[in-house]
Amino acid sequence: MSKLRLHETEFATKDGQRIYLAYEEMGDILEIVFDNVEATCAIELTDNIVLRFHREQGRAAGLTILDFSILASPTEFGVRSFALTGLNDLPQELREMIARIITTPPVNQFLKVTTFYASPAKQVPLTYVEGPSKLVLVA
Repeated sequence: MSKLRLHETEFATKDGQRIYLAYEEMGDILEIVFDNVEATCAIELTDNIVLRFHREQGRAAGLTILDFSILASPTEFGVRSFALTGLNDLPQELREMIARIITTPPVNQFLKVTTFYASPAKQVPLTYVEGPSKLVLVA
């Protein structure tokens, strides 16, 4: 039986917010918890990325990234990008809130968001995993 290997760390952002990181090596799962925000909702942004947030406050509580080592490793063409399919069926107001949450600190320290233009009328929001240098120490 394999021994569970868990790596944990914490750090403070420039504005003083505490961020806790826990990487579970056997399951290849990275948990990111943003201090002082209680999750009241969660949304699966992609098959591998879950955002927990406080809906009334419109603030991120944390992220769960499954298959972290795969998502964070580059391909021969650059970063691995994933369609934000979890936004597709959301009501407009909630979709706008989630878009704001994931494109501002602290979430945007770990997820970057961009858009692929399939055609002038069809835009596909994409994300890729990126972290501060401390994240490398965890994974």
